[in-house]
Formats: sequence, structure tokens, C-alpha cells
Amino acid sequence: MSNSLFRKKSITNLLQDAQSGITDDHGVGGLKKVLNVKDLTMMGIAAVIGAGIFSTIGQAAYDGGPGVIFLFLITAVTCGFTALCYAEFASRVPVAGSAYTYSYVTFGEMTAWIIGWALILEYSIGNIVVAISWSSYFNNVLHGVGISLPSWLITDYKTAKATFETAMAAGTDTSLMAWAQAPTIGGLRVIMNIPAFVIVVLVTILAYVGIRESKRSANFMVGLKIVVLLVVVAIGVFYINTDNWTPFLPNQFEGVLKGVSAVFFAYIGFDAISTTAEECANPQRDLPRGMIYSLIICTVIYVIVTLVITGMVHYSEFNHVADPLAYVFEKINMEKIGYVISISAVVAATSVILVFQIGQPRIWMSMSRDGLLPKRFSKVHPKFQTPTFSTILTGVIVGVPALFIDSGIVTDLTSIGTLFAFVLVCGGVLLLPKVEDKATKKFNLPYINGRIIVPVLMIAFCILFKDRIVTDFANLGNEGYEEVLFIIFLVLATAITVLTALKKLSLIPVLGMLCCLYLMIEIPAKSWVVFFGWMAFGLTIYFLYGYKNSRLAKKAVAA
Repeated sequence: MSNSLFRKKSITNLLQDAQSGITDDHGVGGLKKVLNVKDLTMMGIAAVIGAGIFSTIGQAAYDGGPGVIFLFLITAVTCGFTALCYAEFASRVPVAGSAYTYSYVTFGEMTAWIIGWALILEYSIGNIVVAISWSSYFNNVLHGVGISLPSWLITDYKTAKATFETAMAAGTDTSLMAWAQAPTIGGLRVIMNIPAFVIVVLVTILAYVGIRESKRSANFMVGLKIVVLLVVVAIGVFYINTDNWTPFLPNQFEGVLKGVSAVFFAYIGFDAISTTAEECANPQRDLPRGMIYSLIICTVIYVIVTLVITGMVHYSEFNHVADPLAYVFEKINMEKIGYVISISAVVAATSVILVFQIGQPRIWMSMSRDGLLPKRFSKVHPKFQTPTFSTILTGVIVGVPALFIDSGIVTDLTSIGTLFAFVLVCGGVLLLPKVEDKATKKFNLPYINGRIIVPVLMIAFCILFKDRIVTDFANLGNEGYEEVLFIIFLVLATAITVLTALKKLSLIPVLGMLCCLYLMIEIPAKSWVVFFGWMAFGLTIYFLYGYKNSRLAKKAVAA
């Protein structure tokens, strides 16, 4: 059984299926090949420049001060290592499915399923959070033109109840609150986030009718976002007070690392580019370029904008500020600029939802092609040439929870799922068979022998964190979850370092694995419990359906 759990797909068969556009037992139609490097770069920017820069950047700046730019750089470097590994895979395996497909050809079926299930967590939960954020910004925009929606139609049940109870305890007026105004049906108050639901429905329709229409919309929204951010920087630089940059690291590096989940959540969208491989005119050339270009552009934007807003307003004022870019202009009495920024935030969040709603169905389509999900998931519309059932189901899974779910959902779960996928993508590159004729490839991951560099970096890491290492090992058996995760990281990092030295492994994928593993342990432990629960649920589905219906399993039986 162990062999069947890790059965692998061959790259040759994957390419044959993609070129034909049809698998005879699944009835899969081909997708439109309309994306070029500019479109892919725009899609990457659309996914990365979204809720992160318009909302979570504020809390990250509060925790880390102006020095939070180091976290953006660290995250960008980590994503850069991963992007190069994605690019290597995209050049070798230019088909839809992203990390799921890449894991199938390197680690085997069960690992591929786990990654596919983790990506569902990344895209779905991530999009729910972005949709709720979109609703908040949209409501602010409506207020600016004198329109006020009923309060019970723009929030969720749990938040409305908690806000009402807090106000009651404080003795403040509750008559205008959502909980007080909401109608009741059968004794249950009707409270839902209608704008969040509506935007998911509209974006799902756009993703359904075609990739060409989706890319045009994404390109337009990206252009608008960049123009607005350039305006923010161009005006903001004249209001920078360099005294606000002192101290640069007010809470030391520990404060900077508090923003790991928020900052990494801002970056995760770049891997959605790889899900569109079958819709690229030249995937082997353009996918790697699109990933790397978008990552570089977004990092530059994040660093510059962070320096500007922390120079305009002291970092200590950003605690619980949901709209930091609009906030800094309100502080300097430029409310109109702040209002324009709120409008651009709505556009930014819309583009993120669009890219994720495009990515998720294509992962399901790939899993269905392999027999791990029912055939309906891989059905392609004869006219629009998009995954029909998968796109609609994605809209339902994101839209319905966005109506009711707690708006305080953290981004930790999304970050764990993404980092987990990144670790396996980097590790999978090390398992790819060597290509004898590199001239046939459009992208080649540079080989740098990590035999010396990785051990040196590991020693430097141990010296830097020696106090934490000594404390954790001195208290073995009495540690909290965070300390246990740190010790597990040390064990894994040591093992990877030894293997690198012995087998002369390539430096870039090894550093990608180590960086992603470290960022994972900085995510609060409580989110790990939910993550493992989600993985257990996914494995149950795999063993009940996917294991026996896998195309590779059927081929093995036939053989």
C-alpha cells in the first residue's frame, strides 16, 4: 500500500494530456492560450498588491516600527527562492495545478493530495478574508457619498453580538447597532455581510465567462492601483518627518517578526500565476518571468510605501487602524486623498479576489483529471473554455461563508497552508531528474553548491539565536507550543544542512525550504491545531474516494 500512496505521474504523460487538451476518460476540454508575460506579471501584482498594503501593513508597522521593511525584504527573499523553484517546475511541467501538480511528479500521489488540500485552504480562506475586507472598504466609500446600508447587512453575527454586549457593559447607546436593529426569524437575528457575498458572486461570474475577460479586468485594476500608490508616495514624501523613523526597531527584531502572518499573507498571491499554465501562450518562457517580475515590483512598492507612511505618522498610531493609507492623509487634513485611496482599496481587493477565484478552480480541475475528485470538477465550458463546475463551487465556498463568518478571522491558516506548499515545491526541485539538454528549456534554475554556504548560515543562525536555543533545551518537557515548534525547526534544519553537505544540494531550493520552515514556526500555535484538523479531514476524503479512483490506481489494476 505504501508504494501506491506515493505513486508518481510522469512529466511525459502530463505534457501529453495538456497538449491534447482532453483525457479520454474525463472529457476535459482545452483552455484558451491567451496570457503573455505582461498579463502574468499584472496578475501577480493584482494578487499581491491588495489587502496587505491597504490594511494589514498598518498593524505590521505598529508591531515592528519602520523596521518592518526588513520583514518585507525577508519575505520577498523567501518568496524569491520559492519563485525560482516554481519557475523551474513551470519550465519543466507547464500545466495547470501549481504546487499540486509539481508534487505529483516528485513526491507522489498522497503528498500531492495534501498540497492540493492545503491550497484549497490558501485560496478559499484567503478570499473570504479579502471579501470581508472589501465589504468594509466599500461601506466606507458609500458613506462618502451619503449612502448608508443597514448595519445588520454589513457585518457578521458574532461580531455584531460581541459589539452589542461590549456597548451594553459600558452603558453606551446601542439603538443604532446591528444587533439591536436586525430583524428576527424564529427568534434568530438576521445578520449577514451582503456586500462581501455580492462581490464574490460578481467576480465568480467574471471568472466563469472567460480568462480573456478576466485578464483585461485584472490589468485595468492593477493599473489603477499603481497610479494611486504613486500618488500616495509623490504627495507623502513632502510630509515625512524623519523623527518618526526613530527608533527604527522599537520592539527589536521580535516586534518585526510579529507581522509574519500579515506580511506573508500579502505575498501569497504570486503562486496563483502558476495555476494558469495551460492558458499561457508560451508557459516555459513567460511563467518564470511573470513570477519574478511581479515579486520584484511588489517588494519595491511595499518598502517605499511603508517608509512613506511611517515617516508621515508615528508607527505607534497604527494600532488597530484598518485603513492606514487613508488614515495618514486624514491626519494631515487631506480627507479627499484618503477617500480616493479608499476607492482604490476596493479595486485592489477586487483584483485579489479575481486572481484567487481563477486559481482555485484550476487546481480542482487538475485533481479531477487525476481521478482524485469527481469528473464534474474537470468539466470545461465549450464556449467560455473555463472550468465550469469548479468555478461555480469556488464561488459558493467563498461567498456563503463570507455572509456569516467572523470578520476577525486571522490570516494565519492561509499562511500555514501556503508555506507548507512552498516547502514541498522547493524540496521537489531537488528530486527532479536532471535535464541533459538544457538548451531545450526556457528557464534553468542556477545551480550553486550549498555544501559550504548552508552549514555556515546554520552556524550563524545558531549564534544569533543562542539564548533561545539554550533556554528551550534547558526546559525540555516544560515548553510551550512555540518552543516545541522552534526545536522541531532546529532538528529539521540540521538534517537538511547535513544532507546538503553530503549530497552537494543546490543552494536556492535549500534556502527556500529553510526560510519557509522558519516563517511557519513564527505563526501562532493555535492555528496549527486547526491546520492539522483540516489536513485530517482532507485525508479522510482522499482515502474514501481519491485513493481508489485515482487514474494511476486504475492503470495499475489494468496492467
